[in-house]
Amino acid sequence: MRVLVSTRLLPDGFLELQNQFEIVFPENEVFTKEEVIRLLPDFDAFIPTFLYKVDKDMIDAAAKRVKIIANYGVGYNNIDVNYAAERGIVVTNTPDPVIEPTAEQAFALMHAAARRITECDRKLRTENGLKWGVMENLSQTLYGKTLGIIGMGRIGQALARRALASGLKIVYYNRTQLASEVETRFQAQWVEMDELLKISDIVSLHTPLTDETHHLISTEQLNQMKPSSILINTARGSIVDEQALVEALKRKAIYAAALDVYESEPQISIELLRLDNVVLAPHNGTATIEARNEMSRFASQNIIRFFAGSKDISRVN
Repeated sequence: MRVLVSTRLLPDGFLELQNQFEIVFPENEVFTKEEVIRLLPDFDAFIPTFLYKVDKDMIDAAAKRVKIIANYGVGYNNIDVNYAAERGIVVTNTPDPVIEPTAEQAFALMHAAARRITECDRKLRTENGLKWGVMENLSQTLYGKTLGIIGMGRIGQALARRALASGLKIVYYNRTQLASEVETRFQAQWVEMDELLKISDIVSLHTPLTDETHHLISTEQLNQMKPSSILINTARGSIVDEQALVEALKRKAIYAAALDVYESEPQISIELLRLDNVVLAPHNGTATIEARNEMSRFASQNIIRFFAGSKDISRVN
């Protein structure tokens, strides 16, 4: 049986899959859409990355033989999962390996924005770009501040664990309140989202992108936040109305933002690039060697278990 992989990934995570299946990687960095459509009818499984768009045309080509699309990433908005289901194709994702690195990225972005680390680094590299002095380049401490987590799932909880150890207070918003023992573990208090926006010094987003969460944070929500507050987004770009965020940052409605994801990535708004009070990362929250190999192993296990008849897979459709 044969597995097609959209992108040339690290090989170590595919060793177990390679023992049971023939795996085909692109010779270059990534297969084109046309190449994938031509190749898929000769494969049993397909592994696209979270940046690789799998649309109706690809799914039609896949449906001739492919039984499973094992997405390489926790997010799967790159795949038309409903149409895949209509064509009898199972779609899976890799939720477990992304938890700790994404929380780690969010925590790092919090520090970078609060302490103006990237801004000062950038200005130090420019002649006369930064003035030294006791009262120059002042920033904010995180210690004792309130972190508001929107989406207190496994990534949100991994961030809360780090934040609690660093002396932050935790509030969170979920549509469903967590069990009391989980709240106790993180010393976390459930509040309505409007209240979270008003009282939080840092707001970190950890929700999936759905019709309900599209532009969850826009002008109205940004205006509810403190002028000293920081917005962190390591979830999906379109959860934030990017133009509304630009305007809020320009008029200092909030102190700063730190983003790993964007509405039209890999294109980033020129206005965002020009602002000092925003930290930008290239959607690399899970971009560690360890996480990449673990994601490959997880996607491989989904395929191996699926063809073995096991239901123990991270199926999303």
